[in-house]
Amino acid sequence: MRVVFMGTPDFAVASLDAICHSSHQVVGVVTVPDRQAGRGLKTIASPVKQYATDHALPLLQPEKLRDEAFLNALRAWQADIFVVVAFRMLPQVVWAMPPQGTFNLHASLLPQYRGAAPINWAIINGERESGVTTFMLNERIDEGALLLQRRCPISDSDTAETLHDRLAAMGQTLVVETLDGIASKSLKPTLQPNPTDLKAAPKIFKADCAIPWHKSGIEIRNFVRGLSPYPAATTTFINDKGEEIATKIFEVDFIADNNALKGAIINDDKKSIKIGISDGYISILSLQISGKKRISAEEFNRGYNISGWKLK
Repeated sequence: MRVVFMGTPDFAVASLDAICHSSHQVVGVVTVPDRQAGRGLKTIASPVKQYATDHALPLLQPEKLRDEAFLNALRAWQADIFVVVAFRMLPQVVWAMPPQGTFNLHASLLPQYRGAAPINWAIINGERESGVTTFMLNERIDEGALLLQRRCPISDSDTAETLHDRLAAMGQTLVVETLDGIASKSLKPTLQPNPTDLKAAPKIFKADCAIPWHKSGIEIRNFVRGLSPYPAATTTFINDKGEEIATKIFEVDFIADNNALKGAIINDDKKSIKIGISDGYISILSLQISGKKRISAEEFNRGYNISGWKLK
């Protein structure tokens, strides 16, 4: 089939590459406009644009998805089907355009974890399983008819990064299988079930990243894993001079101890930073002070004396 691919981040590149190496033809790519980012406001292209440029694929970067010039250019590609992986919400005038419709790859086992951050929330919530789903787009976000699913275990050591990479690899295979099934008419969409225990995966903002120190050690460790390395769990220390030290936390262990000193900050072994919580200690293993590079707790202890420090 003639395919138009729509996507933005690294997660989408694997699927685009898989389609390019399949029996289907990528006739065009749609991604977000270049953005200015960083201290120098350098112009940054999306990973999908970089791939499309490197492989000489026709490219569109619309600001507005209802713009008539964009819609005309999209029609001119005469695609049979659109494939969406980690892009923007599409208006009906776009997703209903191709004769075979538009399908999306989602990094969860739908209907669970509909939303923008399914990988993060699955780990934060302590799930033991995730997966990828392809489904047809309709007017409701992540609620279209299901096509294919593949399951994936979540280990106790997984982070958002490791699960992301595994699901991206699974997703690229599933996208091609979905295209093959639609092309051969062997794949029929089925309505999503509507369970009562739906878990959402809303977009994660900066304010959502503060570590909930009042929770249990397992919950805190899952929280850190689910946000590592991006956007990263955060906390604020107050040093012995009363200065606030904004810090990202990337890796922790939990040490159960019913006699833990809640709120205490301990580095007696000089290799870790232990925070007392309700049911033990959270041992911080790697972190990053605002404006500095990521370092281990042992490196941190060589540069800072945390005696007298507190949590904000």
